[in-house]
Amino acid sequence: MNTWIQHLPIFPIVIPLVAGAGMLLFAEVRRTERTIVALCASLANLAVAVALTYVVSDAMPETWPDGIAVYRLGEWQAPFGIVLVVDRLSVVMVLLNAVLALASLVYALARWKRMGPHFQSLFQFVVMGINGAFLTGDLFNLFVFVEVLLAASYGLALHGLGAARVKAGLHYIAVNLAGSFVFLIGVSLIYGASGTLNMADLAARIPALPDGDRILFETGAAILGVAFLLKAGAWPLNFWLPATYSAAAPPVAAIFSIMTKVGIYALLRLGSLLSDSSISPGDLGAPAPFGDGWLFGIGLATLVLGTAGMLTAHQPQRLAAYCVIASAGTLLTALGLGGAGMKSAALFYLVSSVLATGAFFMLSEMIERTQRFGERIMEDTAESFDHEEPLDPGHPDEVVGIVIPAAMAFLGMSFIACALLVTGLPPLSGFVAKFLILSAALDTVPSGVPLEAVPVSVWVLWAAVLGSGLIGVIALCKMGVRLFWSSDEIVTPQLHLIEAAPVAVLLLLSAALAVGAGPAADYLGLAGHSLSSPQTYIDAVLGAGLLPHSLPETEASEIIEGIGGIRQ
Repeated sequence: MNTWIQHLPIFPIVIPLVAGAGMLLFAEVRRTERTIVALCASLANLAVAVALTYVVSDAMPETWPDGIAVYRLGEWQAPFGIVLVVDRLSVVMVLLNAVLALASLVYALARWKRMGPHFQSLFQFVVMGINGAFLTGDLFNLFVFVEVLLAASYGLALHGLGAARVKAGLHYIAVNLAGSFVFLIGVSLIYGASGTLNMADLAARIPALPDGDRILFETGAAILGVAFLLKAGAWPLNFWLPATYSAAAPPVAAIFSIMTKVGIYALLRLGSLLSDSSISPGDLGAPAPFGDGWLFGIGLATLVLGTAGMLTAHQPQRLAAYCVIASAGTLLTALGLGGAGMKSAALFYLVSSVLATGAFFMLSEMIERTQRFGERIMEDTAESFDHEEPLDPGHPDEVVGIVIPAAMAFLGMSFIACALLVTGLPPLSGFVAKFLILSAALDTVPSGVPLEAVPVSVWVLWAAVLGSGLIGVIALCKMGVRLFWSSDEIVTPQLHLIEAAPVAVLLLLSAALAVGAGPAADYLGLAGHSLSSPQTYIDAVLGAGLLPHSLPETEASEIIEGIGGIRQ
């Protein structure tokens, strides 16, 4: 194996870490140097994500068999050492994060990076934390990476100041600190019951746990699941999300749209391992809330709440925030129905929804400039921070960029594209994603079953998905009419290429996802099937490589026996 390919899994963590730390060495006024470093890091992160996607595919089976790469830090084998695991699921999430991060960063270069200190560094640390959460193979390092991304996100949530942003940001900080405390309690209980935090090793040990330890483990899993649901923006723990996401700076809200997917990823990853390995005679499967029934009920309630919130939203960015909740509800409901086909369809929907909501958040701020009240948003933000550069629309130094003609046409067409994606109407990828979910729901019913014998959960899923789409159309049409057609308050904003291009790219990627739905669905289908048969993942992690070659075989055996004795 080529050395550079062998070390690819660590680059999505190292690149943003080094870039973020390096930019702290530059004075805040050296914006050009910071911008160059940030762009180079984001482009490198995207290139690595693309390379990983290619390597774990069937194109190079000799490099990483079964499409799984296990990177052992310090050359220690799991479960004793820290491992990063790259498979089709994790690499899709890393690639999605890289695309969204680059688009959000380019959008922020127009003006938002100047609204507070250390924006570029905090942004890179968030990217690093998200990548690490997707790649880590054990629960404790999942906790560490989540804390890294949350610590950086606290600064980004407050970026730009303003009373509403500070209030929502402090609320966000308080809620997530409580969630982190719950996360740590759950991890501690699981380790106390099982003696391991490696997810693959945990899945292998659960069937042999005695009854007393099993109860302790299930308690820890339930507490850990609550923390994941909080991060995922699921009902009833998502009360913080609409205010935080609607008050955040648009590029910050755009990168935040994938942060809720970290919680869903954790539920999906750990739930697939527990549901497969823990089933034994008399066992009911994965503990709450990782079980299908729990996810289905929580997801349905989340979907209803998100859809109702879309009807009540009066500002575009708040509407986008409720779209994030609705997408989380759709994903949890679909995953709760179970089956490899449904997991594949849910992953397709996840990719489409992240692209859509990321574009919607950035588009919302540009649309608000068409309203006279929106002209004052940037000025008020700058004034609250005592900004040294005027942001009056007529000021020649406001932004360096190329003015786009027909700005209203671009905003209107982009709004329509976002509406199609969010509601699942043709011809974009949102329609394909919801069609795959509905089709997979029917595939869970055995052939030959009469219509009246179809499980109620299938019809509930159909009604929820179609109903939420219909209500979403009503909410978005109402918003579009108010923003573009009614009143004399509309003004033509000045848009710049580095603001409009990221939105256009994300929407074009959504269109490309619809055009290439076949290959994309096949790739995600392999990811869904691997989740339903996680033994390959377990074998790859626990059987990867040997112990450090620098240790004699006898000394290595003594270390293993000593660790085992301590745990006992």
